[in-house]
Amino acid sequence: MRDRAQALMIDLDGVLRRWDPAPMIAVEVGYGLKPATLLETAMSWDIYRPAMAGEITDAEWMRLVADRLPLEPERAAAAVTEWQSYRGEVDPEALAFVREVRAGGRKVAIATNATDRLRPDLDALGLTDEVDLVLSSWELKVHKPAPEYFEQACARLGVLPKHVLFVDDDDRVIRGARSAGLSGYRWAGPEHVPYLRKVLDLPA
Repeated sequence: MRDRAQALMIDLDGVLRRWDPAPMIAVEVGYGLKPATLLETAMSWDIYRPAMAGEITDAEWMRLVADRLPLEPERAAAAVTEWQSYRGEVDPEALAFVREVRAGGRKVAIATNATDRLRPDLDALGLTDEVDLVLSSWELKVHKPAPEYFEQACARLGVLPKHVLFVDDDDRVIRGARSAGLSGYRWAGPEHVPYLRKVLDLPA
């Protein structure tokens, strides 16, 4: 039987922050781009990985995205700027769970692949003071699901991996966390919060 978790690491995008696809779709329609062009271009591994690993800034990453769009340079830059102006919104049920965990005396850390734009985003979303620690791949210089990410994250949190519950919406990342010794759980919505409470030994 596993030890009870003493701390929570929770992913940002897809868990604490959700994205309405409408703003991106509107930009693509407005600039005559094929559906999903912006996201697919940004997620191209050769530019996505260095952006998440702290090797290039968010601004540099977005310039690389603009360079690859099938538009004139000025229009490409404008399209990316317009797309990036929307920074998502907080999932109220995930935030309620975070507050409950902290009220129960457990540490909570945001554990996310991100760029140097993360902390301004957290400020804008009102999340900075909702957690005890922010574990950004850009700052750690290694991204999930690498074992080194979880080793550094647990060390900074000051909790042994076997005492950490990690919640993410990506199965591949969950597997990485488990291989590093954490308890990993895939977030599919708030319906499993009662189970997560048990893992953290919180009152029902």
